Amino acid sequence: MAISIKTAKDIEGLRAANKIVAQVLDHMHEFIKPGLSLLEIDKVCEDMIRSAGAKPAFKGLYGFPTAACISVNEVVIHGIPNEYKLKEGDIVSIDIGSNLKGYFGDSARTYPVGKISANDEALISCSKDALYFAIDYIKVGMHFKEVCSAVEEFIIDRGFVPLRGFCGHGIGKRPHEEPEIPNYLEGNNPKSGPKIRNGMVFCIEPMICQKDGTPVIAKDNWTVTSKDGLRTSHYEHCLAMVDGKVEILSQI
Repeated sequence: MAISIKTAKDIEGLRAANKIVAQVLDHMHEFIKPGLSLLEIDKVCEDMIRSAGAKPAFKGLYGFPTAACISVNEVVIHGIPNEYKLKEGDIVSIDIGSNLKGYFGDSARTYPVGKISANDEALISCSKDALYFAIDYIKVGMHFKEVCSAVEEFIIDRGFVPLRGFCGHGIGKRPHEEPEIPNYLEGNNPKSGPKIRNGMVFCIEPMICQKDGTPVIAKDNWTVTSKDGLRTSHYEHCLAMVDGKVEILSQI
């Protein structure tokens, strides 16, 4: 399937959907604290999305049961909120989506819960910095695989590894579109595959593991940890290529 090129109207719709996601994730920086249950966090995410006039895009998507993917410590992505209460020293990623008038928003961040270890600070910094490195690196005309390769090198240089088997993606009037954008090079030729063009909108989302990025999927068919069983981190922005430049849609 070809990668769709969005019109100016499409990008405006995607801006509005992603602004809602950004508002929720901004709020979480002040909201996250020890003692909160994951279900309480999920409810606030859903209520904020709905109060802004949108629908939580993940609720019911492929059968996912809640509005937010909330992943604690060793869980890297697709954590299902439950009664677990955050503890001092935890790290928690929140990945949410919105559907506003048929346009989708999608973003994720990893948050410290109180005071965290120096290693966990480095882990979170790697995912966030890898994302912003990619944003600065992306240029119209380059291959998506060049971005994948550069992000992989960035992560490894920081002493971590990318999660395998999962990826960033295109987005628009569907929550997941072409292309798939892993955080590592598939194959051995970065100058192959589709190129980045004006009007494309896509999500980059570094998913960081410590020693072994092989995914392990739990019996719930959603929760993903890494084979090494160590803590993980995840950051994501929705990006649009506008007039030859990257625009971050999922920030205020």
